[in-house]
Amino acid sequence: MFVRRCMKQSVLVVAGLLAGCATSGGALTTQEPGSVYHCGQLEISVTPGDGGDLLGIDYLDRRLLLKPAESASGALYVAPGDEQTRFWSKGERAALTIRGEAYPECLAPGAVEVPFEARGNEPFWRAVVEGDELLLERPFESDGAQRLLVEAVDGDRHGRTVVARAGGLNVSLTVARQLCQDTMSGAQYPAQVRLQVNGEPALKGCGGDRQRLLRGAEWVVEDIAGAGIIDGSRVTLRFLSDNRVAGRASCNRYTGSYQLSGEGISFGAIASTRRACVPALMNQEDRFLEVLGEVSRFEIGRHGQLELTTASGDTLTAFQSTAETP
Repeated sequence: MFVRRCMKQSVLVVAGLLAGCATSGGALTTQEPGSVYHCGQLEISVTPGDGGDLLGIDYLDRRLLLKPAESASGALYVAPGDEQTRFWSKGERAALTIRGEAYPECLAPGAVEVPFEARGNEPFWRAVVEGDELLLERPFESDGAQRLLVEAVDGDRHGRTVVARAGGLNVSLTVARQLCQDTMSGAQYPAQVRLQVNGEPALKGCGGDRQRLLRGAEWVVEDIAGAGIIDGSRVTLRFLSDNRVAGRASCNRYTGSYQLSGEGISFGAIASTRRACVPALMNQEDRFLEVLGEVSRFEIGRHGQLELTTASGDTLTAFQSTAETP
C-alpha cells in the first residue's frame, strides 16, 4: 500500500526536503515531546523528563534522562556525566549516540533519509532526491540523467510524495515505508517506491539505505545451520557504523567487518577474544564463525527475523533482542 496524501497544504521547499508534511505559512512540522523516531531498527520515544527541563529517551527496556546542551542548530541533550550519550534533533530528523555507539539517523514515522535513492527494473530507472533537486534516469533514455527542481513534498506517517518539474517533465516520486524486494537481484530495501512521469503509467521499484534493515538492533541467533542453539548460551550480532560487526560468538566476543553489495552481503576477517569454555560451546562458536564467514545474502523474514544465508544454503537465523545487553 502506498502513502496516503497528507491533508495539510503542500508548500514549496528549498531546504529540509523530505522532512515532513507542510503546514500553512510555509513552515515544516517539527517533532514534539512524546514523539517516536526510528534509528534504523531501533524505535525510541522522546518524552519530557521527570522534572525540570530534562528529556527522556525510552528504548527497549531502558530509559535515558538527558539535559540540554548548547548547539549551533537544532536541540542537543547530553547525559549527565556521560558526554558520549547524546541526542540531537531538528524537525523530523535526529541523531542518537549511546555510550559512544552512534545509531543510524533517527527518522520520524514516514520521513526518509536524504539523499534518498530509488530504482526499478524492466525497464530500468533511477531517481535520487537531494537538497532541492531530483536526479532522474528515465527508461530507454540515452541522454543521461536529468536534473529537476523539487517543487513540493507531501506526506504523512506512512511516507512521502515528491513532485519535481523541469524541461517539460512532470515527475512524482512516491515513497512508502514498507519492506521491498528488488525484482532482479532479490535484495531487500526499506521502502517501496513508485515513479510517474508526465502522467504515464507508474513504474514500481525499491529505495532507501539497506543498512537501516540491519543496524540499530542486537540480533540474537536462535539457529545455526539447522542445529539450534545450546540452552543458556548466547550468540549475537550488532551491525555498527563504518561497516563494522561485533557480538558474542558463544564463549568469546568477536569483531570484524561487513560489506553490502548490489545483491547481498559478505563478512571480512573476524577477530575474537581467546577465552576457553566447555567443548560444546567452543564447537558451537567455531560453527557460527565458520558459517558467518561464508554468508552471501541476507533477508528480513515475515516475522521480523534476520536470515543470513551462505551460497551452499546454510542459514543463521536471528531475532531482535527486546532488552539491552548489560
